[in-house]
Amino acid sequence: MEVNTIMKNNAILAVEAYGLVKTFGNNKAVDGVSLSIPAGSICGILGPNGAGKTTTINMLATLSKPDAGNIKIFGYDVLHETQIVRQLIGLTGQFASIDEDLTALENLMIFGRLYGYSRKDSKRKANELLEEFGLSDVASRALSKFSGGMRRRLDLAVSLIHQPPLIFLDEPTTGLDPRTRTQMWQSIRNLVKGGSTVLLTTQYLDEADQLADNIVVIDKGRVVANDTPDGLKRSVGSSSLHLTVKDTDNTANAAQIIERILDAKVHLAEASELIVPIENTDKLTDVLTKLKDAGIKLSGVNILQPTLDEVFFALTGEGSKDKKDNKEENLND
Repeated sequence: MEVNTIMKNNAILAVEAYGLVKTFGNNKAVDGVSLSIPAGSICGILGPNGAGKTTTINMLATLSKPDAGNIKIFGYDVLHETQIVRQLIGLTGQFASIDEDLTALENLMIFGRLYGYSRKDSKRKANELLEEFGLSDVASRALSKFSGGMRRRLDLAVSLIHQPPLIFLDEPTTGLDPRTRTQMWQSIRNLVKGGSTVLLTTQYLDEADQLADNIVVIDKGRVVANDTPDGLKRSVGSSSLHLTVKDTDNTANAAQIIERILDAKVHLAEASELIVPIENTDKLTDVLTKLKDAGIKLSGVNILQPTLDEVFFALTGEGSKDKKDNKEENLND
């Protein structure tokens, strides 16, 4: 099957993996992981350090053979049709694969030549990617003078030189400042708009929330959850209604009205702020109407969903990387 045909055919599963196992000594890093990722989507892989994320990616990307299980990429068997699979994938790992002694243009051209393109085509593709990733102005600059964000963008460009329909991004924004992270997010979205499929591992939960169509949570080598971001949030509890009463003298009366309508216990966060779980947001209108009828004025109304942080903590017992030191995951995790 031609690569271009694969990129346009969203009915094909980009990744099918069943019962993957990988052991290092006495450590079973991956213990029965199964994945099913539709073409043309972004799948986020979450998990704490040592969960098995990178080891799983290495097996999917033909860098490591599973001890058990099987993998298909766009229908091709990873173990028996490895060379075909490698034409269909691009990988941006945690550590840059670019040469510090060369310029951005030279790096891209070398990879183009390695993929069999002529010098002319390699240069054309390199310039197209430099333009796409906002690096045209520094195409002739030595990489030793690149910022961290520029290096990560170039590394992503390198993985796209042969226009792969499936792209593995292993923590692509680790260590980047918020502005550069946002730029990378837009680049990733553009890849999918162009027909690619992206498998993204990250410990930045807001990144997964912003980008992923579906999220797989891995802990201790096993898949512990697989759902959309909203589905995962719903799995840990209902939304919560936050109301701020203008006059604190009305707080108790407001709480009674809310509890009667929603049949749920109201929590007093502050003297004037009331918080209550709300299963059916349609009842918000009833709450506001009754409070208005009682002459109770509000200065704030919000409905908040559970966050991915809460999901992550509930499933793995760990908070997000944003609240920890920025540690790299071991390649044999």
